[in-house]
Amino acid sequence: MRLFVGLGNPGRQYEQTRHNIGFEVIDELSKRWNIPLDQAKHKGLYGKGFVGGEKVILLKPLTYMNLSGESIRAMIDYYSIDIEELLLIYDDLDMPAGRIRLRPKGSAGGHNGIKSTIAHTGTQEFKRIRVGISRPTNGMAITDWVLGRFSEEEKELMKEAVLKSADACELWIKKPFLEVMNTFNQ
Repeated sequence: MRLFVGLGNPGRQYEQTRHNIGFEVIDELSKRWNIPLDQAKHKGLYGKGFVGGEKVILLKPLTYMNLSGESIRAMIDYYSIDIEELLLIYDDLDMPAGRIRLRPKGSAGGHNGIKSTIAHTGTQEFKRIRVGISRPTNGMAITDWVLGRFSEEEKELMKEAVLKSADACELWIKKPFLEVMNTFNQ
């Protein structure tokens, strides 16, 4: 069973903000795979289905970013999911807007959602797709930046990043993660 988790913040005020790019990827997968996000338990909104014969769960934690690990831990425990079957999708300030990077493990890199996930799973050894949102160049505070919306120029880049991230998730259903990384990390 594969668990795909997109990080973000719940609520209309956070929709389509930089910090919610993980939610957008989960929404794209929900649409592609016809898996409605219609269950609200384990501190998250999720849906279950089958893709290519593989059972999958799509999850959007509803705990706010800083507590994402609580929902992820609850899902892992309830469904007895091996940490090897977890893939997190989230925003990354240290990459150019629209770029994606897959990693099999790693540190939190200052991302509070990843810090929470590491704290609640007890490991850094989980797969991830980092989606670049760039850093502010105009002196804007980081919090204001990540909770802000994309500029018109960025919107097209981010739409493409969401589609590429979803493509990478789909490929992971069929191929080992190392092959997926080699395909998308260019």
